[in-house]
Amino acid sequence: MPDYPINHHLYTLLWNKYRPAIVKLMADALEKPQEYKFQPHEFKDVNPKEKGGYSFTMEVYKGKPQNNIKGSVVAQDLLLILQKSPRALELFNTAKYEFVLDKQFTLTVSQEPVVEEPEEEAPSIEQEQVEASEGTDETEPVEATNEEPEQAEEPEEKVAEEEEAETEKKEG
Repeated sequence: MPDYPINHHLYTLLWNKYRPAIVKLMADALEKPQEYKFQPHEFKDVNPKEKGGYSFTMEVYKGKPQNNIKGSVVAQDLLLILQKSPRALELFNTAKYEFVLDKQFTLTVSQEPVVEEPEEEAPSIEQEQVEASEGTDETEPVEATNEEPEQAEEPEEKVAEEEEAETEKKEG
């Protein structure tokens, strides 16, 4: 649950009154951003001493805010009311919505379609081995060279080679 200041849920009655209209704006926002002009007194009557102002920007996807709205009780209460609407929740699952209430009390609702990419499963070890071997033909001859392999030798192999070299020196 969001952290609310002492005067929490002040705007829920106001937003609930306009919920059907806001949900309609959400549905119509597919074509182009939608606007609704509120009367300033509606907000000022609820809380005339609103310290942070009434304006906000809120981005919502899958019923959750995508930006920080902790500083705006107005935005938090709008989201709370929209989360109680089955139609709004359905719309939130199809697109990312942006709600902007400006200083002139105009609410703009716009949407950005979201195309979900299917989650790719990580290939299993067997699949990786098959894919790696598909690019090579094991029957091709390998060129022999006199060059040393580039890989670092294991310490045990080095010790064994050094012992052989010392033995050869003593015998030779």
